[in-house]
Amino acid sequence: MKAMFLWWSLAILLLIQIFASALELEMLDYKSEHFTCSKGISNCTVKAGAVVLIPECPVDLEVQPVLCCRQGTACRPCLHIHLDIQPRNHQTASYVNVCYNVPELGMDICKILEFTVIPAALDGQATSKQAWLSLLLKDNAVSFNSQVTVYVCSHHSKVVLPSVDEVCSSAAQGVVEECDIPSFSTLIDQESHEVRLQVNKADDSPYPLEMCLQHEDNGVCRTCKESTVPLHSVTPCMCFQVWWNKGDERSHRSISCPFRNHTELLQRNVWENVSVSVVQGQMNSGGAMLSWNLTAPCRVEAEVWPCQKGAGLDMDRCTELVAFRQRLSDDIWRENSRGHWLMPGVFEDVVLGLDLCVMVKGKNSKLGPFCPIDSSWWHWRWSLLVLLSLMLAVLAAICLYFLHGKLKRWAWEWYQKECGRRANRGHIVLLSPPDVDGSVSELVCELGSSLCAQGFSVSVDLWSRAELCSLGPLPWLHSQLQHLDSQGIRAILVLTQAAWERAEDWVRQWDQQGQQGKDIVQGVEKEEGGEEGEGEDNGLLQGLSSPYADVFSAALSCIKAEHKLGCAGERFLLVHFEAHSAKPPSSERGLPELFQGLPMFHLPSQSQGLLAELAMGPIGPEAGIGGHRV
Repeated sequence: MKAMFLWWSLAILLLIQIFASALELEMLDYKSEHFTCSKGISNCTVKAGAVVLIPECPVDLEVQPVLCCRQGTACRPCLHIHLDIQPRNHQTASYVNVCYNVPELGMDICKILEFTVIPAALDGQATSKQAWLSLLLKDNAVSFNSQVTVYVCSHHSKVVLPSVDEVCSSAAQGVVEECDIPSFSTLIDQESHEVRLQVNKADDSPYPLEMCLQHEDNGVCRTCKESTVPLHSVTPCMCFQVWWNKGDERSHRSISCPFRNHTELLQRNVWENVSVSVVQGQMNSGGAMLSWNLTAPCRVEAEVWPCQKGAGLDMDRCTELVAFRQRLSDDIWRENSRGHWLMPGVFEDVVLGLDLCVMVKGKNSKLGPFCPIDSSWWHWRWSLLVLLSLMLAVLAAICLYFLHGKLKRWAWEWYQKECGRRANRGHIVLLSPPDVDGSVSELVCELGSSLCAQGFSVSVDLWSRAELCSLGPLPWLHSQLQHLDSQGIRAILVLTQAAWERAEDWVRQWDQQGQQGKDIVQGVEKEEGGEEGEGEDNGLLQGLSSPYADVFSAALSCIKAEHKLGCAGERFLLVHFEAHSAKPPSSERGLPELFQGLPMFHLPSQSQGLLAELAMGPIGPEAGIGGHRV
């Protein structure tokens, strides 16, 4: 019931605040410079004048800023100058020199007000209250936020016109041209316990809407994305600014502090958010002091004093130290980074050794005691934090050390699985030409890496030098080709001029040596190695310059054997790098007989055809997609 009463009371006061804001600046209809007089004065005229020093004249001066409008629209700032005349005996015709100064102009502008006092106004029936002059002054020099000083004889009055933002926050925003701002209201949502900012839907603008929240008139307005404020956070000094964001152009703002007159209802929210920090210290003179900082959402009226905290059963009591009570001053408050207001203070020459704290007392609230934090406790906490950090770092290093082996094993297992997955596409044996050419060797290695990337399991003689040296060329090649039938192994030979010439020489020696060549083929088929293999190579494999040349010649023997079986084109392929010529200049014949019938691909132009051939495998006698049989 109490909460319901608080909500309805706040809602009623908000409505009062909204309607009261419309009365901040009076609006007067204005056609031209307007000069009026009371019934006791006639022949009133106004004209331009000069600065004339008149020490004394019988007038009372009153100046008020107003809005001069044309039929309730196009309002501009004006000054309403009101003079109460005190006529002297037998005075009829008279004048008053009215001057005003605007700092932006740097000069005085004067008007002469001429008038005639009616004799009847001199009798006892007319008083000074019935004789007056009224000048409605509209000048381009008079603008919003201007400071104007009006002089009449020895009288002067200084007036500061309200800013555009202040004027536009009232009901004048619909009639003042500068007031292109959104209008909004604050509503209380009782179900969600929130105050909601509601922008008038009739205010339409192509610019995005921005809003900010501040505490106190001179507080920093901090941009807020949400249009709601929890009810427990609402304070009397809370203000809102809403505007259209026009980029580089200055955007006038609609400003409202709707809770300013609700101090009694919202003071509880202020005191629930008050905090005090206390620190013991030493003055330059050597005496002890107790410094404190009080933080609150709004500037508050309160008293603070030091007290001695009890011990044992009286721990909840805090006895005031006499003659130290201080009242908070309005001119020391400063705003912190959170938008709250901070008041610093200090109690000097306090007694050392006492367990001192600080109490705070407002109009209807009493807070405290607020006591200093034990510095030794802080040192112990930070030391513990550093120690725990070091322990965690050491523990992490130990875990990494022991996990290093496991991580390597996991990586190796993953690598093996990946290799096994890729090996499902088939195994390829890539053989280099017999000559030693660095550029060709580089292309061979790039081709092997490219096939690996496509998911093939690849063996390259250039990558297997250690195995070649330990097993020998023939046994190594035989070990790569022994599962050719079961696993779909394909062998690729790189065709260069040296390979061309070696194939021709090999065929000639085969034709010349006959049965010796047959023995070589049989030796390759029996997986022989070591000394026995070396003995059978004395004929056709004699005089080779490198182990890769030995492998190439052994592959020629295998091709010869497969030709006899009619399946050489299904097991062996030729590739030719277009950057290197394949046919020797001295050769007048076509492709060597041993290579005829094998699919051949020219790289890189027929790379896709080679991949398709290897992926699908040989399909009968017409295999060789993307390449051609030679």
